[in-house]
Amino acid sequence: MSQWPSLLAGYEAAEPLPTTKNPDGKSLYNPPGPRSAAYDDFPKPIDPSNNGFDFHIYYMPSAPTQAQYAKELHERIRREFPELRIYRLWDKAVGPHPTAMFEVNTFNPHQTGTLFSWLVVNRGPCDVLVHPNTGDPFRDHAELATWIGKSWPLQLELLKRPHLTNT
Repeated sequence: MSQWPSLLAGYEAAEPLPTTKNPDGKSLYNPPGPRSAAYDDFPKPIDPSNNGFDFHIYYMPSAPTQAQYAKELHERIRREFPELRIYRLWDKAVGPHPTAMFEVNTFNPHQTGTLFSWLVVNRGPCDVLVHPNTGDPFRDHAELATWIGKSWPLQLELLKRPHLTNT
């Protein structure tokens, strides 16, 4: 696993945050501040030169209703998000992925957040692996990945090969 740098570097001299609550009585009041650059640009070490994030939508081809849903989901994403890069449906396991899937790429934080939230409510019976592209495919899939739905075991040993750069 990686060493995680302190996320508070650069804030050592900052004023303490207030402990007062908002009118809802639950959430903490945050004083106004500058807008985070992460709204517009991926944080380092994400390398957006090809694409920032991959969404791998998994389905079981042996389950007819799930395979049909995945096919419809694939078409819907192509129609609703034509600006994204969408790959063909694979009806078998490919690369480190243990089952059939298709891949969608996003190119900026707005697209990533939009597709993520859209898939949360529209993925149906499919599960989704979401990972950034940092130039280290093993770390991207093993350490920096997140899941919408249940997680699947990946064949991570395939990502240790030096010729693989983006899966």
